[in-house]
Amino acid sequence: SWQLWAIYMLLAANLSEQQALKQACPSCNDAQLCNCSAMGLDFIPPGLTAKITMLDLAHNRIKHIRSRDLQQAVNLRTLLLQSNKISSIDEDSFQSLAKLELLDLSNNSLAHLSPVWFEQLVSLQHLRLQGNFYRDLGESSLFSSLRNLSSLRLGNPRFSVIRQGNFEGIEFLNRLWIDGGNLSQYEQGSLKLIKKINHMVINLRNSGIFSDIVRDLVHSVTWLEVREIKLAVETKSLVQNSTRPFRMQKLTCKDAFFTDQSISRILVLLKEITSLRDLEAIDCVLEGRGQWDTKEIARSGESFVETISIINVMIQNFYLFFDLEGMESQTNKLKSLTITSSKVFMVPCKLARHFSSLLYLDFNDNLLVNNRLDETICRGAWPSLQTLNLSQNSLKSLKQTAKYISRLPKLNNLDISQNNFGEIPDACEWPKNLKYLNLSSTQIPKVTACIPLTLEVLDISANNLKEFGLQLPSLKELYLTKNQLKTLPGAAPIPNLVVMSVRRNKLNSFSKDEFEGAQVGAVHLSLMECHRSLVVSLICILVFLVILILVAVGYKYHAVWYLRMTWAWLQAKRKPKRAPPKDICYDAFVSYSENDSNWVENIMVQELEQACPPFRLCLHKRDFVPGKWIVDNIIDSIEKSHKTLFVLSEHFVQSEWCKYELDFSHFRLFDENNDAVILVLLESIQSKTIPKRFCKLRKIMNTKTYLEWPLGEEQQQMFWENLKRALKS
Repeated sequence: SWQLWAIYMLLAANLSEQQALKQACPSCNDAQLCNCSAMGLDFIPPGLTAKITMLDLAHNRIKHIRSRDLQQAVNLRTLLLQSNKISSIDEDSFQSLAKLELLDLSNNSLAHLSPVWFEQLVSLQHLRLQGNFYRDLGESSLFSSLRNLSSLRLGNPRFSVIRQGNFEGIEFLNRLWIDGGNLSQYEQGSLKLIKKINHMVINLRNSGIFSDIVRDLVHSVTWLEVREIKLAVETKSLVQNSTRPFRMQKLTCKDAFFTDQSISRILVLLKEITSLRDLEAIDCVLEGRGQWDTKEIARSGESFVETISIINVMIQNFYLFFDLEGMESQTNKLKSLTITSSKVFMVPCKLARHFSSLLYLDFNDNLLVNNRLDETICRGAWPSLQTLNLSQNSLKSLKQTAKYISRLPKLNNLDISQNNFGEIPDACEWPKNLKYLNLSSTQIPKVTACIPLTLEVLDISANNLKEFGLQLPSLKELYLTKNQLKTLPGAAPIPNLVVMSVRRNKLNSFSKDEFEGAQVGAVHLSLMECHRSLVVSLICILVFLVILILVAVGYKYHAVWYLRMTWAWLQAKRKPKRAPPKDICYDAFVSYSENDSNWVENIMVQELEQACPPFRLCLHKRDFVPGKWIVDNIIDSIEKSHKTLFVLSEHFVQSEWCKYELDFSHFRLFDENNDAVILVLLESIQSKTIPKRFCKLRKIMNTKTYLEWPLGEEQQQMFWENLKRALKS
């Protein structure tokens, strides 16, 4: 009936689609995770089923998404379509994807976005739309139906307008990323519709709309990260007509550009955001010398900021930078200050004394030197400091460094690693409460009483220590990695030790006396350090197996033959190619198989040596010198012969060329233009049956004329005449 026919046609169509899917994307066959990325696809493959939960079609050449393409993939959770050439999407293409959680349409060719696409995506949490061709988000909200949206990425180099209502319906975002590098128009209140944003990143070169965006975000965003901005001298308030409480706690500027004037003004304006606690500048440029308007900054009141991080900031003519006199009032509440990779060489003593609340100070990778450290850590400076990082600077004297640092009464954590001290004094002056000390990679050759007794953690890795014999009664953690130790430190001088790292030293063995019965909680040693004998044995076994494999492979592929042949060839190269006429003893050297010896010795030798005049033939059985190495016999015989005569047959080929010994005769006959070669075929053989390692001999057979032994007596007479003529030539 027609119903059965319809069912048959439907099943046939489904089977055909499944075969097409398997052919287009083999990983999709009966799998939940379907990876079809970078397969050169021009379309979404048919046959997608409800089994699939993840579909990766990224990095293909798809241009259009049709209504039916994803209709059956109703359980899809992740759909990756980034980096295609998608320029159009049917409005109901995603209608059946109610369970979809992640949709990536980034880096395509979409010139406009339709809210209809997203109407049924009620489970969507992550949406990526950046890197397309659209200039705006339309007149209304694209995202009003996306109640579960958590992260949103949008924008592109052409994106220029944000309108009111574009974000209507979004109440909470964990992360919002906007590529607005060429954003020129922002309607006030557009981002204010979003009630809460944990982290927002925006590329923004137009500083004219910076204050408008900040005003809309002070109540909603926790962390605002602004990239690529060239900050102008701002005049508008950042909280104009805004009421407290504010939510913004952290502001990051990355790849930004500042001047002395713009930074002076922004420091004043940011004080209006009373919730702001953390300022960060990464990979920025400051054009100026620190000529900030410190009077205006001071008049604007105290700063509420507690953490400042300045990482890899480039200051042109940094050596002319001012001492920031007048900024003292802005440092009282600061608790953490990080200035790394920014060419800091000194902090004025007057300024350093006003960091009354600072607990953490990080000057990693700068230009601090000992003769400036006296000013940077003067008496009364950094009075509350607990953690100090001076690693990777230009400090040379450990004694001076310790002396200046001893002025910090509350310091308990110190990192002075990666400074080139080179030597260590017998005694040093340190802060009384120092608990943690990092002296790794400082080129010290030994340890002395300079190391403070109060330490609980000591890191002296990557030095040149050959022994460790200090008495440190409070020490709990000791790091000795990458030194030259041959024995473990004694247990008695460090009775409270809990953790010790001795990796990459020269330890050979441990004795019970070194531990003196103390229990080791955790020892982390490399396999080589713990089981040296076992490792050496395994290496020897591995080397033996490698040699065994090489021998087997060499035997299979005739490596010994090639080596012997090469040695003979090198020896022969030192000799003249042809012996002088007076040294020629034979008319021909004969190379033949033992199975063909009857024809050679009883027929050919009789015919040629009893001819008039007789020919002198060299046979290995008869004429080789007894006791002489066979290779030398062959080479000498060839050189003393006018011609070399090969008697070829199936026996010759199948006997592995006479067990290789006679094969050495070929090395001087591989030149196709050498007329000293005479080929005699006892029976018809194909050149392709000759072993491949004699490729040049195979080529000679294909290019040179040879004599074939005939069966008829009349033709045999002609054969002998031709052979004699060839021997005389």
